[in-house]
Amino acid sequence: MNLPLSWLKDYMDFDVPVQDYCDGMTMSGSKVEGYEEQGAGFTGVVVGKILKKEKHPDADSLWVCQVDLGDHTSQIITAAQNVFEGAYVPISTPGAVLADGTKIKKGKLRGLPSEGMMCSYQELGLELEDVPGAVEDGILIFQEEYPLGKDVREVLNLTENVVEFEITSNRPDCLSVLGLARESAVTFGLPFRKPTIKETGNGELASDYASVTVEASDLCPRYIARIVKNLKIEPSPKWMRERLQASGVRPINNIVDITNYVMLEYGQPMHAFDLNFLEGNEIRVRRAKEGEEIVTLDGQPRKLDSEMLVICDQKKPVAIAGVMGGENSEITDDTKTLLFESACFVRGTVRRTTRKLGMRTESSARYEKGLDPNNCLPAINRACELIELLGAGEVVGGMIDADNSNHDPYVLDFRPDKINEFLGSDIDTDFMVKTLEALDFTVDLKNMKLTVPSARADVEGEADVAEEVARIYGYNKIGSSLVSGETTIGGKKASMILEDKISECLIAQGHYEIMTYSFTNPKSLDLICATDAQRQVIRIKNPLGEENSIMRTTMISSVMEVLSRNYNQRNANVKVFEIGKVYIPKALPLSELPDEKKKIVLGAYGDVDFYHLKGAVEALFDTAGVKNYSFAPLKDNDTFHPGKTASVYINTKEVGVIGEIHPEVSSNYGIDVATYVAELDFASILKASSMEKTYKPLGKFPAVTRDIAMLVDDNICVAQIEEIIRKFSGKLLEELTLFDVYKGKQIPEGKKSVAYSALYRADNRTLTDDDINKIFDKIVKNLSEQLGAQLR
Repeated sequence: MNLPLSWLKDYMDFDVPVQDYCDGMTMSGSKVEGYEEQGAGFTGVVVGKILKKEKHPDADSLWVCQVDLGDHTSQIITAAQNVFEGAYVPISTPGAVLADGTKIKKGKLRGLPSEGMMCSYQELGLELEDVPGAVEDGILIFQEEYPLGKDVREVLNLTENVVEFEITSNRPDCLSVLGLARESAVTFGLPFRKPTIKETGNGELASDYASVTVEASDLCPRYIARIVKNLKIEPSPKWMRERLQASGVRPINNIVDITNYVMLEYGQPMHAFDLNFLEGNEIRVRRAKEGEEIVTLDGQPRKLDSEMLVICDQKKPVAIAGVMGGENSEITDDTKTLLFESACFVRGTVRRTTRKLGMRTESSARYEKGLDPNNCLPAINRACELIELLGAGEVVGGMIDADNSNHDPYVLDFRPDKINEFLGSDIDTDFMVKTLEALDFTVDLKNMKLTVPSARADVEGEADVAEEVARIYGYNKIGSSLVSGETTIGGKKASMILEDKISECLIAQGHYEIMTYSFTNPKSLDLICATDAQRQVIRIKNPLGEENSIMRTTMISSVMEVLSRNYNQRNANVKVFEIGKVYIPKALPLSELPDEKKKIVLGAYGDVDFYHLKGAVEALFDTAGVKNYSFAPLKDNDTFHPGKTASVYINTKEVGVIGEIHPEVSSNYGIDVATYVAELDFASILKASSMEKTYKPLGKFPAVTRDIAMLVDDNICVAQIEEIIRKFSGKLLEELTLFDVYKGKQIPEGKKSVAYSALYRADNRTLTDDDINKIFDKIVKNLSEQLGAQLR
């Protein structure tokens, strides 16, 4: 919201330095983004009058002009073809600075001196619509005779200070000059002059000209219409154009400017219809029909649906409620009778409509925040007052008011002691009353009740009232106090504790934690040669870009992007991990929320191999207290190398994958060294984890160690061998260690030698050779039968 400070003087005796004003308003809750002085971009430009114009003797396209600057006459040479004798023009004198930073000096053009320069609107940093008489290609010709030598900034009223406010969504009442004026008056302790609106209207009745029917009263609490006839469409007066321009609104004509002026002044959007284009002179407020269309004022066709609210005549839509009017009923130069609309629409329906149509206007921005139905009446009466003030037409008496709003006041208890207790302050009751009444609240000290103004829907309880008092009193004046009251003992859930422990474990092993986006690039699925299941993705309706247009179904692509960036930055050894989510749709298109599965992903390259990453995963399982985990070869995953990849199991459930990334996939990411990745399901680890620790005393009886070496086929995994040894060793097995895997000349082709050391101990006795021999007989037998193993 842009506020010209001179506008405040209509409602208060305002004389506060602009910087002090900005600081004070920010401290009282109306955040100021900044301020600027119009015309501050140029200096030294004054009004001049062309006395004489002659052709340059040495240039056909140049004119030599004698210009009266009030106290002296200067010779100025120009190439502009629109100048003429008697014209009043802006002159940049020697030493002047233009809007683009150009400094003007005396000079010569084709041998003749030129003491300055005539200016166009662009050189003053203005827009074409800002100044009457401005042309695209030529000098700015003033339409009025201004005092010669006077600063152009004063002539065009460009010394105005304009303050930009950031209005929060809970304060739509401050999206108006009146709302900010009231806040300003209270902030600086000045009297606020409420506007008085002059009654308008002839002896006729508006209801004789048109009718209004609100069919969707749940979406339109109030709709007021007034009629103006004998219109005179012409430019607005200078004072109105200047205020609109200072507020960032382009002047168009007196009727459009009045609606914009009232919207800025009262915060109530308005619209004007050409009554001759309304079929049956009727207004109907209803839900749109499915597939109904309207061409809006911007010339764009809009397709509507049944959730949108439209303003219609007997046959067709003529406006999208709260958003934009229709081209089929707009005010033109030929309009003679208009219908003014001042209405209140439910903010939710306006917000949904703007989102679906992909359009947002000044009106919709206000309606989306929720407006006061009681503001419709003064706003439309102010518009009619301006019609008569500007001589723009004849206002018809009376109005049509379809009012379905609730006028019951919202009343709260007024307890000053409770407010002070809440704030930890000692503010006088008199100050509270004075402040609240200045903010338009009604205070009943007899019954200690407080009536909230209808425009303040954000005030719902005593805490909100305390905030109103505190922000005007000054937060900086309220002393600090200790927090009192009962507190609860917080704690982390088991999943959070496990996540912390896993992070600590991986960091201790040299992995750096990373954090990547949950949405990713569809092309990443091709880069990792994703499976069909991984390609069942959720597409984002309004993505930031194509590279962030889907929700990820795997975190492998995310970690590969991080590894790729590090590799391109010549980081030789990298180990990273992330605990994040993937999003698995239950069905496509989406009919319900997807499964959000938490995953743990590890990635590494450089001075690592498969077994380094496998060791990290095993350490992770040990930290989580997971016991029965195992690894099995995996050859049908196109993302990974077929001979260096394994599925990860807990008990018999597959919980992830670990291995070397396929060279082609690594190449897709610009990595030409071996890259290793593991992806694990966090929920499965959590389910199998046990944080309880069981401590056993040191054994009282000696241990027995036996070694076993065997020949097995090359395709036999050591995990298969270990499973048999552990199964038939029973509870006596305390430790099993693989200490040798050998292939060589003494070993037949297609075979390998595998050797283990097994340590056995009993808690209640000393083991004998017979005890161990019985166990080893079973182990050897089953190794032979199940794996074809031969003892060496």
